[in-house]
Formats: sequence, structure tokens, C-alpha cells
Amino acid sequence: MENSALSMLPPIITIILALWTKEVYTSLIIGIFAGAMLFTGGNFLESIVTFFDIMSDKVGGNVNILIFLVILGILVAIISKSGATRAYGEWARSVISGKRSALGLTAFLGMLIFIDDYFNCLTVGTIMRPVTDKFKICRAKLAYIIDATAAPICIIAPVSSWAAAVGSSLPEGSLVDGFVLFLQTIPFNLYAILTMIFMAFIVVTGRDFATMGAEVRKNNEHFEIPAEYKDNVSEEQLTGSGNGKIIDLILPLFVLISVCIYGMLYTGGIHEGKTISDAFADCDASKALALGSFIALIFISLLYLPRKVVSFAEYCECYSTGFKAMVPAIFILCLAWTLSAICSDSYLNLGGYVGGVVQEHASLAMFLPVIFFLVSIGLAFATGTSWGTFGILIPIALSVLINLPTADAANLLVICVAAILAGSVGGDHASPISDTTILASAGAQCNHIKHVSTQVPYVLTVSTCCVVGYLVAGITQSGWAGLGSSLACLALVMIVIRAKVPAVEV
Repeated sequence: MENSALSMLPPIITIILALWTKEVYTSLIIGIFAGAMLFTGGNFLESIVTFFDIMSDKVGGNVNILIFLVILGILVAIISKSGATRAYGEWARSVISGKRSALGLTAFLGMLIFIDDYFNCLTVGTIMRPVTDKFKICRAKLAYIIDATAAPICIIAPVSSWAAAVGSSLPEGSLVDGFVLFLQTIPFNLYAILTMIFMAFIVVTGRDFATMGAEVRKNNEHFEIPAEYKDNVSEEQLTGSGNGKIIDLILPLFVLISVCIYGMLYTGGIHEGKTISDAFADCDASKALALGSFIALIFISLLYLPRKVVSFAEYCECYSTGFKAMVPAIFILCLAWTLSAICSDSYLNLGGYVGGVVQEHASLAMFLPVIFFLVSIGLAFATGTSWGTFGILIPIALSVLINLPTADAANLLVICVAAILAGSVGGDHASPISDTTILASAGAQCNHIKHVSTQVPYVLTVSTCCVVGYLVAGITQSGWAGLGSSLACLALVMIVIRAKVPAVEV
């Protein structure tokens, strides 16, 4: 069953079940097991063994991410218990004039935290959720703002874990500098650029449409915290019982961000004489996040306990509270990683099948950018992973373009890699099994399926403009022409929306 159209069944089954049942855990488990059954030829017991072999490998390989999530959950619980978040919310409420300002500040904060999308989703949600709740802003809209400023900003930020991942996706012996190639793709990553522009348009005008518009109107009539979060969080946990000040929120976050950046440089070999760009390219981002979060935990202990911002008993209680808060996200992540692995080249080889389809159309060079964009958006949607998608398709792009004339190949390679990166983020945004989409839901404390269903129309709107842009880029062999045409297309769309859709929330 490997390297065939049947390899698409596990993600298709998972996505259909998730959208139909609105229950992610069971959908993922069934999808993974279906993939294991295909791989083992229908052997029931071997399928179970394969299921847990894959999961143990993926959990072991991503243990630093899980450690980071647990420690971040503990940090969030301690900060919430301290009352610092409440103090920040009260300050923000006195400064922020309304919903538009609150959403604008959320978007700004999301663009400011560009180091890692995991860190971005959870941190921005934790900081801004109390503020947006005070203005009764729809949780689904908050989740969209968080998601729209997580992966899109990371994928065009040279100093991020994503830059390192893209650079490492190039096969050995390709004679192409991965970091330089990444820098060249930034202006032509149409989905990332257009998503942030479109998000700013939605924030400023308040013209939400489709499922998001319906959800915002419903929220305006009756605002409430989603039941799955409300039932598990007491009022004291939401507002905090300590005497923390705003500085007790700012300092731990500053230390966390600073040490995570330093951790990337440290794990990348900055002390071994490497340049900053080389250190970021060679860093172990997950280990750096675990390192940064642990040091931040030590710092917050020294900051809070001597001043009795929280008591020692309350501090210790936050360990279990923070861990429990992260259990849903951790469980879904483990299942999502397992689904991605069953589709990898070691098992069903979904990427090999898709790669073969792409290579069959390689003779039509002018259409390669749009083909790569559509394939990557579909693959990322099906597997729920951006990194896995561009890890599969970038080597394919190199192999496809190697036979073209040198000048054409170099120019077209940049456009095609940009299209792959753009499609990877776009498909990831629309996928209910994506880790960053899951974390955006967790950060906003929004029902996950509701977040996906309200975000998909916005993803499709931007993606359509990207298709136009990459089609023009391929025909003209100019990434700048593609950027200009996609911006013109988005401008036209925004004019139509402004004329036809009434403001729902401003």
C-alpha cells in the first residue's frame, strides 16, 4: 500500500471524521489505526504494535517540545495565580479603548513574538485572553488572530526556529545555502504576507463573514467562556489570588523570550565560533525552548517566592494545575505526530506518491510554482504539518528544477520554494489536525473545531489570491510580478468585502 493513492486514506479519514463528529481525539486514533492496517496488510495485532511503535518514536523524538509545553503551562498557572495577569488586564482595559484596539494589540504582540510558533500561540493567548474577554471579543476571532500571526510571521522571520527547519530541509550535496535560500523566499511567501494584510483588514474594519461572521454575531448577543474551559477553571484561577503587579508578568516573559533566543544560539554553537546566522541555522529549537522555559521557571521562583507574591503552597499547586491545562494539547499533538509519521516515507510514503504526481508535470515549468503551492497546501492540510510538508517537497523541487538552464533554475527555485513554504502554512492553517492550529485553539481557549471552521473561509480567500500570484510568477518568471498581482487580487477582494459585508464587530 506504500507510495500509492491509498496512502491518502488515513488523513482523509481523520479529517472527515473530525469535521463530521467534531471530536478530534477519536478521529485521529481511527485515522492512525487505518494507516497502520494499510501498512500491515490488515493484520490487526501488528497494526496495534505499529501504532504504538510509531507513537513512542514520535513522542521520544519530540520530548523537548512536550517538556516546553508542560513548563510553559506551569509558568502560565503561576503567573495567573500571582494576579499579574489580572493587573495587566486592568491596566490594558484602562488604556485600550475598545475591541479594535484590543485585537490590534493582540496582532502586534503576535508579530513581536516571532521566535517560534508554539511559543507564540500559547504566550499571546495567555497574555491577551483576559483583555479580549473584558471586551467580550469572540474566542474564535481571538484564535484566528493568534494563528494568523504565529506560523505566517515565523516563516518570514530569519531569526526563528522555522528558518532553521527550512535550511535543514535541503538535501546534502545540493550546493545551495539553505539560509540564503530562505532569505530569498521571504518577499515571495505570498500566503504569509497576504494573511497578515487580510488579518489587519478584518481587525480594522470588523467585517467578518461566513462562519466567523455568524460566530461573532452570536457572541455579541451572548458572550460566554467555552464549556470545556469554564468547567475546569475556577474564578480564582482566571483572575489570580496573589498581589502581583504588571512587572511580575513582563519580567518572566522577557526572560523567557531572551533565554529562548540565547538557547537557540547556544545549541547552534555560538560559543564555538559560529556566526549568529550559522548558529540559528544549526540550532536545536526544541531543546532551546525547553532550556529557556526551565530557566524562566527558576527566575519566576526567585522573583515571586521571596516577595510572597504567591505562597509556597500555591506555587507548588501550580505544577499540577499547569500540567493538567496542557494535557489536551499534548495528547492531540502526540496523535497528530503519529498520523504524520504513518504517512511518512518509512511507512505509507504519502510524500513519495505526491512527489511522483508533481514530477509527472515537471515539463510545464511555468506552472510549477502554482503546482507546488496547491500540492503543498493539500499535503499540509492532510498531514497537519508544515515542517513535514516542506521537508518532503523542497528536495523534490530541487530534483525537478535541476535539469533546467542554470539562470532559469536559480530564479524558479526561489519562487517554487516560496510557494512550498506558503502552501505549507496555508494548509496547516486549514487543517484540524495541525499542531499550531491546535495550540492556537488552546491559547485562545476556544473550541478547536469552531476555530478551524471559522478560519477556513479566511484561509481560502487568501489562498485564492496566492494561486493568482504564483500563476503570474511562473508565467513571467518574476516573483515580484507574482507579489504585485496577488496584492492587487487581495485589494479587489477587500474592496468587495467592504462594500458587501456589514461591520459585525469593531
